[in-house]
Amino acid sequence: MDSSDSMFEAGFLANVYSERPIDSTPNAKVVTRFPPEPNGHLHIGHSKAIAINFGFARYHGGACNLRFDDTNPMGEKAEFFEAIEEMVKWLGFTPDQVTYSSDRFDDLYNLAEQLIIGGSAYVCHCSTAEVQAQRGGGKGCPRYPCPHRDRPSSQSLLEFRGMRDGEYRPQEVALRLKQNLEDGNPQMWDLTAYRVLDSKYKHHRTGDKWRIYPTYDFTHCLCDSLEGITHSLCTTEFELSRVSYNWLCDQLKVYTPMQREYGRLNLTGTVLSKRKIQQLVEENHVRGWDDPRLYTLVALRRRGVPPGAILAFVNELGVTKGVTNIDIKRFEQTIRGYLESTVPRLMLVPDPILVIIDNLSDDHLEMLEVPFAKEASYGTHLIPFTKRVYIDRSDFREEASKDYFRLAPRKSVGLLKVPYPILATSFERDATTSLKPKTSSNPDGHPDGFIADLNPNSEEKYSNAYIEVGFDEVRRRAPWPNKDGEAGPRSGTAPGETVRFQGTRVGYFCVDKDSTVEQTVLNRIVSLKEDSGKADGQLGRVAELPLQVATAKTVQKQAKKIKKISKDVEKADGLSEDV
Repeated sequence: MDSSDSMFEAGFLANVYSERPIDSTPNAKVVTRFPPEPNGHLHIGHSKAIAINFGFARYHGGACNLRFDDTNPMGEKAEFFEAIEEMVKWLGFTPDQVTYSSDRFDDLYNLAEQLIIGGSAYVCHCSTAEVQAQRGGGKGCPRYPCPHRDRPSSQSLLEFRGMRDGEYRPQEVALRLKQNLEDGNPQMWDLTAYRVLDSKYKHHRTGDKWRIYPTYDFTHCLCDSLEGITHSLCTTEFELSRVSYNWLCDQLKVYTPMQREYGRLNLTGTVLSKRKIQQLVEENHVRGWDDPRLYTLVALRRRGVPPGAILAFVNELGVTKGVTNIDIKRFEQTIRGYLESTVPRLMLVPDPILVIIDNLSDDHLEMLEVPFAKEASYGTHLIPFTKRVYIDRSDFREEASKDYFRLAPRKSVGLLKVPYPILATSFERDATTSLKPKTSSNPDGHPDGFIADLNPNSEEKYSNAYIEVGFDEVRRRAPWPNKDGEAGPRSGTAPGETVRFQGTRVGYFCVDKDSTVEQTVLNRIVSLKEDSGKADGQLGRVAELPLQVATAKTVQKQAKKIKKISKDVEKADGLSEDV
């Protein structure tokens, strides 16, 4: 059995299935659904819901629907519908059906009329403050019924049809369920079933047909019932809603799916709230919902995180009723482990220092064979070695010390795959700019709000980076890895985010969508090892940017190993090409 099935084999989800196995379901088939609201992009937390609902159905040989809960036209956009469906498929899942709550608007309206006629719903004219007071005022005060609660059903039916026909303004009236005010569960305190919205909001599918829209509490269970959902799996904030879910199905004498709740997934050190991300976008703190600094799924895809790594992360955490609060570093650890054996390796210098090897001739060219990975199946490629090479700024110090083993004056070091070391003889130095990073583990906890905790230097740019010539072959052979929701022929036209590789001693990278023919832009997916000071995706990391040039020479006793290469070979200036 696939290791990704472990969350269904035992534990919470196995127990859920045992409560309603296949032979006790309609049509002897498990049917689940993933029901997002199309008012924003999905984030990392949604990946757990997707993996659970689609995975549960697949594991038991059933089907899972993607159902858009499109009952509030005020915040819904075509962009979100398209992106949500795309992200589900990117994670490797195919919906059995793509459905919309709005497709059931006529059915839902008729069911609402049935409730009114049966005495289980009424039209309320109370203000928001009055309704809150009726429910105890949020302070444990006595609850009492709405004055409109016991009017004749015929009057409520007439007014409900008036709501439908545009006779009332927004917030002037609402259809409420006649439940049980004596119940200790707030979800039984006469919930709102329908409300009037401003006519300026046109629904993306039904246009201006409707002036009234059903609430989540009314829509969710009935759409589950109408679609034949067997296991309605949702997060624990809806646990109290299970009572009203069952109550409404019972009142209408329709089939009742089984709702069960699991703990949601939260990442600490970032923001996942759609409202807050929308604010970041609208106020230009980030470039869009897919900015690689965010943890929306579109941003993680652009950053280069493979869908398989996200699913592996969810599976590692398991499923219980407890809310899972996980530090970003744990997520990055999973990404590293996933990429370690699935992507090739290249030499990358983000912040280069030019090293001139002064005892090599200007036309020296030596081709070195370098493997793409430890595994021989990845193949090898040739890179040029010349008089001019580049090393990273972090690999050079102006003063040598016993505990520093990289390049420094009068110190010799080896170059990767080069058969002799070099010795630093002199260097030139330009001005230095140093900036301190600002990070936070809980942006929501800032007393002045999460915006006050943002780092204005959250994006680290290396405009002079170099990468070796093997990059062209890696790009042609993408996607890396060639599986999950990205599998396809390696034709040289794979999306940039699938052109993944390990920058040796630096981190894992992919090609960003802003790349052009003239300039390649790379995103760092994750560093090679955990940085105790910060996390890669956190809104906070900047670089030190001093400029240096060093000169060096090969150690004399090794210099004899240099072999002259024919000048017919195309000359390459250094170990890399500009990025």
